[in-house]
Amino acid sequence: MNTFQLMLMSLEDLLLVKLGGSVLTYKDRPFSPRLDVIERLANEIHRAREKKDIKLVIAHGGGSFPHVPAKKYNLVEGIKDKESLRGIAETQDAASRLNRIVVNKLIEAGENAVSIQPSASLVAKSGEIVEWYLEPLKGMLERDLIPVPYGDVVIDRKIGCSIISTEKLLAYLARELKPSRILLLVDVDGVYSSSNPKDFNESNLIKEINSKNFRELEASVSGSYGIDVTGGMLSKVKLMLNLAREGVESEILNGLKEGYLERALLGERGLGTRIKY
Repeated sequence: MNTFQLMLMSLEDLLLVKLGGSVLTYKDRPFSPRLDVIERLANEIHRAREKKDIKLVIAHGGGSFPHVPAKKYNLVEGIKDKESLRGIAETQDAASRLNRIVVNKLIEAGENAVSIQPSASLVAKSGEIVEWYLEPLKGMLERDLIPVPYGDVVIDRKIGCSIISTEKLLAYLARELKPSRILLLVDVDGVYSSSNPKDFNESNLIKEINSKNFRELEASVSGSYGIDVTGGMLSKVKLMLNLAREGVESEILNGLKEGYLERALLGERGLGTRIKY
């Protein structure tokens, strides 16, 4: 077997990772990346891959980059007029600018990361993904490259355009690629039984969400904290719980805590909120 054939590895140890926009940027300051955090996370990814043979898709949110023009032009309602078209252009540009920063930091850390632009290969209908051409992404994984897609504004067959969140991208990829696990990095320790940030304490941290306890937790896990144009924590939990029912476990953990991502990539569980069936 030659070197190239060895590179065409199976996807059995595939992990999907989301770097949340609130982790990568200062969400209260438009177009403000946390460069030190992005660099640290890139280094944690590289160290983990040096210790363990894992394949990764590293997706990320937009934070204070695309959410600014998306909200300004109200793109959640689709294309309304010529101003909406301007909004699409500005939002896609903003999202891609943050993506270049993330990819650059991964490359600097020693990883062969490649940008994936969803709006160039994905079509939605009423805000849901209906088509996504994944052959290039799959080929990258087979060659041990790291694809880096991101939340983006895409063409929508029903409403003209729609914002596709990173969670929706990961949910689609999970069904297509069957990863062993999904990690969602946010700016808090996990999911709390309170929507008030002042009540975010250990006693209110939910360590596990499953199909049995979700109904009683749903009312308290408000979608209001961390909300943006792609939804809040509740929408994340619902998407991941649906995947759990299909056999894909996920965990929501704090990306601002040093070492957490590396430990999770190496197999540690329970650092945040696990979402299981």
